[in-house]
Amino acid sequence: MNVLTLLADAAPEAERRSQEVTDWAARIGWTVGLLLVIALVYWLMREGWKWRATLQHDLPEPAAVPERDGAARLTLDGRYHGSTTAGQWLDRIVAHGLGTRSRVELTLDDAGLTVLRPGARDFFVPADALRGARLDKGIAGKVLTEGGLLVITWQLGERTLDSGFRADHPAEHAAWVEAVETVAAVTTETGDSAVAAQHDREGA
Repeated sequence: MNVLTLLADAAPEAERRSQEVTDWAARIGWTVGLLLVIALVYWLMREGWKWRATLQHDLPEPAAVPERDGAARLTLDGRYHGSTTAGQWLDRIVAHGLGTRSRVELTLDDAGLTVLRPGARDFFVPADALRGARLDKGIAGKVLTEGGLLVITWQLGERTLDSGFRADHPAEHAAWVEAVETVAAVTTETGDSAVAAQHDREGA
């Protein structure tokens, strides 16, 4: 083997090594670019979230959780998947922490619905603010199988909301729909009776 042969064999090897260096530079460039795009998307999402919260500034804070003094009708452990304007499953509510997904512990009694959320803001829905419940498959940002989501409808100020929950044992959902509907119906009937009695007194 002569010198020319050795040089000819060495040239491709040197070219391959040079190419490897160039590839690493390109990979680093693509990685940095991708990270910048991800950071930009995250920033835009955060700004959109803040903008939505600003638009919902007129929404009052949910009631604080009171001390319970009655027996629970039902309890549930699961996840809270967010709230939307009632009937508009993509119109997410983010004010007052209602847009934060979390674990949840639900308790329903005659006073109303207690929503305990580890790591997020707890809130309480008085019985007279409950409007009903149903089984559904999706709420803003979360889609499940048909009936995989428990949606409870309630009143907050002038706005009616849908809040989505999923129990650790989804078979519990049906009992919750029935119980919430019962509490909502009882409070509606009580309210109607009180209004009628007030009208009778005023008429007298």
